[in-house]
Amino acid sequence: MSGPRPPDSAGRAMVGISGWRYKPWRSVFYPKGLAQKNELAYVAERLDSVEINGSFYSLQTPANYQRWAAEVPDDFVFAVKGSRYLTHLLRLRNAATALPNFFASGLLALGPKLGPVLWQLPPNLAFDPESVRSFLAALPRTTASAVEFARGHDERLDGRAWLETDADRPIRHCVEVRHPSFDCDEFVELMREQDAGIVVADSAGHFPQLFEVTSDVVYVRLHGAEELYVSGYPEEALREWAARIDGWRTGATVPDRLPRDVYVYCDNDVKVRAPYDAMRLRELLSRAD
Repeated sequence: MSGPRPPDSAGRAMVGISGWRYKPWRSVFYPKGLAQKNELAYVAERLDSVEINGSFYSLQTPANYQRWAAEVPDDFVFAVKGSRYLTHLLRLRNAATALPNFFASGLLALGPKLGPVLWQLPPNLAFDPESVRSFLAALPRTTASAVEFARGHDERLDGRAWLETDADRPIRHCVEVRHPSFDCDEFVELMREQDAGIVVADSAGHFPQLFEVTSDVVYVRLHGAEELYVSGYPEEALREWAARIDGWRTGATVPDRLPRDVYVYCDNDVKVRAPYDAMRLRELLSRAD
């Protein structure tokens, strides 16, 4: 990933889904008889990116990240979901050991296919400027600094830590908030100060929807047009999202007029809407090029 482009150059729109291993998708989105081990490759033939959800629930291994990277094309990108141990249990505090453990667990093994890191906060976590600022300030912002940061892992990662990078690249961090107290100017300014992105979350009215651009990437999560995680997006809604995304990637709707890379993930997976909505949105965006 790169920083903001000059005004005469548009950013990329990377469209994907949140996770890819869903039993109800088999014989519906995935063809009948497709081996589970081939599902990621099937997604990668049709979309640009995917969120790795497993990293939210537990520390993954370098072997997992290496395998996933090997199953997708060179231009495919993974967003990595930050550990819920950090966001939901520690609630962004006392992370001096847990953060290095997360970065030592193998995500750097994705190499150039590593995209943004998503930090999803719980609905019962209210905005506390001190804890949010301290957490964001501690995050490594390049792969080289992440390697050094990860060396602070504890004994649980001994013998299984990944402590190398093939090149020094930026690491972008984006935060999805779910408590209404984050819908305030102070949070927006804090995110700009820390050069972190606010996730634009469409959640059928359940969580705050913030459109402010606070970093050099824009991260969008589409959780469902009318019912959280369930309902699909009608054609008109997808066209509206395509227009917003095009405004961000061209810089037309950003105050500084600089283009952004935009990462968009459909998370309305319950009734197998996510992959189809993502493919249609990708098609609409490709027509705008």
